[in-house]
Amino acid sequence: MIRALHELGVEAVAVYSTADEDALHVRLADRAVRIGPPAAAESYLNIPALIAAAETTGCEAVHPGYGFVAENADFVRGCEDNELVFIGPPADVMERMGDKVRAKMEMRAAGVPLVPGTEGVAGPDDARAAVEELGFPVLLKAAAGGGGKGMRMVLEPSELDDAYHRAAAEAQAAFGDGSLYVEKVITPARHVEIQVLCDDHGHVLTCGERECSVQRRHQKLIEESPSPALDDERREEMEAVAERACRHIGYRNAGTLEFLVGPDGSFSFIELNARLQVEHPVTEAIVGIDLVREQVRIAAGDALAHGGRAGPRRGHAIELRINAEDPARGFAPAPGQIERFRPPLGPGVRVDTFVEDGTVISPHYDSLIAKIVVFDGNRRLAITRARRALDELVVEGVPTTRDVLQDILASDEFQSGEYSTSFLEEAGARLPALAGS
Repeated sequence: MIRALHELGVEAVAVYSTADEDALHVRLADRAVRIGPPAAAESYLNIPALIAAAETTGCEAVHPGYGFVAENADFVRGCEDNELVFIGPPADVMERMGDKVRAKMEMRAAGVPLVPGTEGVAGPDDARAAVEELGFPVLLKAAAGGGGKGMRMVLEPSELDDAYHRAAAEAQAAFGDGSLYVEKVITPARHVEIQVLCDDHGHVLTCGERECSVQRRHQKLIEESPSPALDDERREEMEAVAERACRHIGYRNAGTLEFLVGPDGSFSFIELNARLQVEHPVTEAIVGIDLVREQVRIAAGDALAHGGRAGPRRGHAIELRINAEDPARGFAPAPGQIERFRPPLGPGVRVDTFVEDGTVISPHYDSLIAKIVVFDGNRRLAITRARRALDELVVEGVPTTRDVLQDILASDEFQSGEYSTSFLEEAGARLPALAGS
């Protein structure tokens, strides 16, 4: 984001907690403001401190990134109240889409296909009644959040009550709201999302899809585009639905509509992420658009070059998430100090990271430490390039997901493109890195 601003000739001001005092983004920015101690609640989630940092440095606009307050409507309102341009959707749109139950209702009104489930928030009795109608398995999901928090799969009646209370408690802790709703589990399913850009001039630009089915704990490990699960007809249909949804809700700036794709090719809306996604470089690679630059231009009132579908897509891109986690211990977070870091180089390889020799990976924040994005002329070549890039990657000092990513790329399921969201669960000990060997 800082690089995009500098390319636009815009001064960049960063904020940081005391845990990130020596972080790369602090050094790249033109100015940096310390906003609090390591705990996110006292720094990166502290809205008054964020607003004060912007005001005291004379900022005109705020880019929220893709974590912390990126989908916090109160933060958007705080920016608006202090005459700061928020680089993202308006507060009312973010609030409506942040409420997963309300978002589903609005999507139904827009004619978007939905996963069968409750039409509103479900208490324990409502959940039992819904399960009787839907049948097992079902998902209990937090109405106020995402990222796998407050989510539990229920396979049989005896599990329902305990799963409900655990999911509600987790949702309350993560989002301050323990409300849940129920969805039928579609299995096997693919997780496919559509990237959109919307300006204030009535233009809606859809930028193709990303396949995000390789996940652990409902969080993504590998993303690719185009999806091997879609043909041209289904891709066109999904992009048309995404465009219709954005027009219906009055969406602005960058966003992502997430869908589940069933074995028969039918697709159902899951949620709308009202922000930039971690995996946005995959889209940038295949459509040739700098999404952050476009976000800034839209927020400044500029019009997109055109509406409808983005121009010709080319080649194939894959993103590999390098997390400081131990796959052999259930992907447990593994904070610590990076003793040696050597990123892969060469044609078609992009590495987004803050890591250098000596970087301390804090226990206070997400475990993602680098994104390796590869691009090549077709899927087969992109997989080969991705495996080469992982071979070159050196991270010493903490366990990472590097080896399990290699195992996944080498698997028959990934090589063939015939995989689903349950792939890691089903692969289990067949992947050496998960078996601890």
